[in-house]
Amino acid sequence: MEEESVSANSFGSLSKLQVGERSYDIYRLDAVEGSARLPYSLKVLLENLLRTEDGANVTADHIRAIAGWDAGAQPSKEIQFTPARVIMQDFTGVPCVVDLATMREAVRDLGGDPTRINPLAPAEMVIDHSVIVDYFGTPQAFERNVQVEYERNKERYQFLRWGQTAFDEFKVVPPGTGIVHQVNIEHLARVVFDRGGVAYPDTCVGTDSHTTMENGIGVLGWGVGGIEAEAAMLGQPISMLIPRVVGFKLTGELPAGTTATDLVLTITEMLRKHGVVGKFVEFYGEGVAALPLANRATIGNMSPEFGSTCAIFPIDGETLKYLRLTGRSDEQVALVEAYAKEQGMWLDPSAEPDFSEYLELDLGTVVPSLAGPKRPQDRIALSTAKETWRRDVQNYVKNADEAGLESFPASDAPAMGPDGDRPHTRVDVVMEDGTKFELDHGHVAVAAITSCTNTSNPYVMIGAALVAKKAVERGLTRKPWVKTSLAPGSQVVTDYLERASLTPYLDKIGFNLVGYGCTTCIGNTGPLQPEISKAVNDNDLAVTAVLSGNRNFEGRISPDVKMNYLASPPLVIAYALAGTMDIDILNDPIADGTDGPVYLRDIWPTAEEVAEIVESSIGQEMFAQSYADVFKGDERWRGLDIPTGGTFEWDPSSTYVRKAPYFDGMGLEPSPVTDIAGARVLAKLGDSVTTDHISPAGSIKVGTPAAQYLEENGVAVRDFNSYGSRRGNHEVMIRGTFANIRLRNQLLDDVEGGYTRDFTQDGAPQAYIYDAAQNYAAAGIPLVVIAGKEYGSGSSRDWAAKGTALLGVRAVIAESYERIHRSNLIGMGVLPLQFKDGESAATLGLTGTETFEITGVTALNEGDVPREVTVKADGREFQAVVRIDTPGEADYYRNGGIMQYVLRNLLRK
Repeated sequence: MEEESVSANSFGSLSKLQVGERSYDIYRLDAVEGSARLPYSLKVLLENLLRTEDGANVTADHIRAIAGWDAGAQPSKEIQFTPARVIMQDFTGVPCVVDLATMREAVRDLGGDPTRINPLAPAEMVIDHSVIVDYFGTPQAFERNVQVEYERNKERYQFLRWGQTAFDEFKVVPPGTGIVHQVNIEHLARVVFDRGGVAYPDTCVGTDSHTTMENGIGVLGWGVGGIEAEAAMLGQPISMLIPRVVGFKLTGELPAGTTATDLVLTITEMLRKHGVVGKFVEFYGEGVAALPLANRATIGNMSPEFGSTCAIFPIDGETLKYLRLTGRSDEQVALVEAYAKEQGMWLDPSAEPDFSEYLELDLGTVVPSLAGPKRPQDRIALSTAKETWRRDVQNYVKNADEAGLESFPASDAPAMGPDGDRPHTRVDVVMEDGTKFELDHGHVAVAAITSCTNTSNPYVMIGAALVAKKAVERGLTRKPWVKTSLAPGSQVVTDYLERASLTPYLDKIGFNLVGYGCTTCIGNTGPLQPEISKAVNDNDLAVTAVLSGNRNFEGRISPDVKMNYLASPPLVIAYALAGTMDIDILNDPIADGTDGPVYLRDIWPTAEEVAEIVESSIGQEMFAQSYADVFKGDERWRGLDIPTGGTFEWDPSSTYVRKAPYFDGMGLEPSPVTDIAGARVLAKLGDSVTTDHISPAGSIKVGTPAAQYLEENGVAVRDFNSYGSRRGNHEVMIRGTFANIRLRNQLLDDVEGGYTRDFTQDGAPQAYIYDAAQNYAAAGIPLVVIAGKEYGSGSSRDWAAKGTALLGVRAVIAESYERIHRSNLIGMGVLPLQFKDGESAATLGLTGTETFEITGVTALNEGDVPREVTVKADGREFQAVVRIDTPGEADYYRNGGIMQYVLRNLLRK
């Protein structure tokens, strides 16, 4: 799509930029009065509108609205933002390609040309979500995990290879290469685009909420649902309100002994407390200039944990240094520098642009930290980690009498420790090789160096390897109950660890390479060893996981692990050596070494040690070599058999990839919007229900509706694979929606998991949510979901919305939403409603057993978006706020969803 050629250029901003021997067209920001005072992020949006101004979707008034931005105003001005490109990971990306393939057939069936369905903006996918840690702690772990990955995912990978050949502007980074966001900042991101002779800022949305890692190198973008990404790929702009921008001033420098992880957990706590949902966050000040780019990328990565749309750093000399290090061409680096300086987008550490709100952090106040046991924003100073764990574990251990009855005689009855402030359930475990140990609450069952959040940062990775080296030299190793793993986001990481001769020390304590992918951070932890899993489940032990990831929600890391802690890679190693959270890790001995007790201070490297190895071990040639043939893949990838042709040959027996149902029976014109009558509540949920609770994720449990479907289709239990790997099959995904083992549906008492009450049956018995939804559908009964605050927080999981829609849910009524999920619900034709301020299901006396009627929705047929609708529930009546926030979203809802809207528009052309 030559988007740069359509501008009406009504401000006369089109100009030339000479860089060396090259001349580029640019759209000058200083052609618009008021642009100089804008924050960096809004300058990017302003340029986007100048370049895409067409007098219809983007008008001169839109451009003036950004230039005249009122920092203190609440967002009300809608604009149409056109991202330069889209990135995807394979879990969320496969359904995107399935939908594109299905759209080709729908266009053909409606009399159009199917080959018109192509990405019009560059779309790049990195396969990183499929590798599972089945094998660990051995030199063969990586090779064996990759082999199993290909065996499990052959159908999906064949489909993706077909997509790479069938669609223009679609590229795939094959398995075993890296993690999408790390590959993005190290190779894919342009920072400044050069397309058709026009230079403009690189902007990129992605089908993963941590797309914001690119914010660390000055690329504006954020996570969107797969639904929204598909529209962007097809040339549709993203409707958004001009946001409030929170200025976050950094001063000082990080003290010795702290890491980027400690900093980002501190920022997460601050921004969650401040409240930044739906806002941009932009970092400025002298402290930014002193912050290595690796640290900026770590901070940008965790924007979803802050709740913000993005968390961006302007371009400066540190950005250029990183671009050179990672192998970008001299011409590209020169373009980035010249463009940023010409457009007033170069960081001035002493300047203070206009911001809507202000926060400040002195980096010198940051202390070593963890976060947990179930939310990234719940920061714990390392100095209080032991006492905090002892407090929190009480929420995960049943009372002594009840637990004692359940566990006897396999273990001792729970008892308080000698200091009387923690429960014990001591269980003797004998491993297959004869190793014996005692397992108890708080023992670390998983210690994972995982996730692009931290593995992209050489300072914390070298730091971890030095902790391993010093530990080995003192005779320490991991405890035998700890599942250890190293899963970097890039092959460059293992290259520099090898060059620094540090890999053998990591291997010696069990942190062997297990894969280049997300692994434990997304729940691909793999099974615990059977003896440990049995001991945990038979005795209801509250064991823990320590990981260098960005998410630690309940049920996410492992079904056997109740308490999850985010930590820096060096601390992950330390806790693997200690083997328990019940330790004052700053002051107690971690373990006994060959010469007596060993303390954390004995094995913790200095900042100078780390910096020296980083400088001597990481070079530009590593990146150039790793990314030379990044789309080519290994022999396994190149050897996959793939179909040919412009439309996909669906295999009716496939349990991985099936034609999507969204366009079945679709006409050229949408049907009128209707009110909702006779609806029943499928689920009544509390606060902080995440997309992890809603979307199918993790392993597929025997006996569940998804497992029953797979077994009926001849799939053996060992081949179930994960929900994420089967996202291309709606039949599996709909059965796993709302099936998280930690979901608490308040229609039931003290029940966890994917269950509800089925009011189509006498007595409204407990049933699987999928089974009940099928009964409701057969009876023609629409469904609603009732929820509390922050509904849909977490990853940008399109299946949280797709599954909701396919279950027959017509509306969700919540106290508040996080941005992406609310948008995705509309994208699937589900109406997001919000209780008025001060009201909730509790204050209104709603139990979820009522029959609901929602009226006033039909105002959408007249072109209006009603501010409120009337909800009646068995005699109770209240007004609910309609959370369709932009005219573009209203168009999507009227069409039954965003894909239907895009398809009809294409056919009209």
